[in-house]
Amino acid sequence: MNDLPSPESSLWRRAPYFASLSEETLAALAQAATPRRYARGQIVFLEGEPCAGLFMVAAGGVKIFKLSAQGREHIVQHLGPGDTFNEVAALDGGPNPVNVAATADSLLYCIGRAELRRLAQRDPELAWALIESLARRARHLVAMVEDLALRSVKARLARLLLTEAERPSQSGAIERSHMMSQADMAARLGTVREMIGRALRELADEGLIRFDRHRIVIIDRAGLSAAADLG
Repeated sequence: MNDLPSPESSLWRRAPYFASLSEETLAALAQAATPRRYARGQIVFLEGEPCAGLFMVAAGGVKIFKLSAQGREHIVQHLGPGDTFNEVAALDGGPNPVNVAATADSLLYCIGRAELRRLAQRDPELAWALIESLARRARHLVAMVEDLALRSVKARLARLLLTEAERPSQSGAIERSHMMSQADMAARLGTVREMIGRALRELADEGLIRFDRHRIVIIDRAGLSAAADLG
């Protein structure tokens, strides 16, 4: 790992809550970070293990997930370049609250809790940015609880399709290789594959989407938004 270059400060600026930090603060973060490479499918860390530190995705991607006692997976979030994760454990010093695995060959950078604390105590600007990061995580979790408690599988799937189609590389059509399998969609939405298959067919029968070989094409964005209960 020693032959890997240190991340440029511009990498850390890609995280929304670090975007306004000074060059000096970003350089300190970059200097404190350790590079780590992971192969696709490799576990980054497991829930319940001692705090692994704060991570930044430089290349590739990871999934944040929980496992039930029966081994059923629920995907909390997919993250890509510029995203950070494990802020909670890095700040409170407790064990990792989730499992993380690489979804592609990935390069991550990690800052240990002790080093992050030292930097935050020295720089109020960084401390406030970390508080903002926790607020963003809290909003994400509130939205997830709302979806699971108040929206049907069909509505949650409609919202997921709209979100994925908004990615710059998608242009209104979702590559199934990017969107993953129905089982992976189910893991993201807290349901089972059969329910995802049924909801996809319903959306197609209603003329909101169509299947084009390896793509899901959104035909009626307004109708899909209504199905997602977004307005």
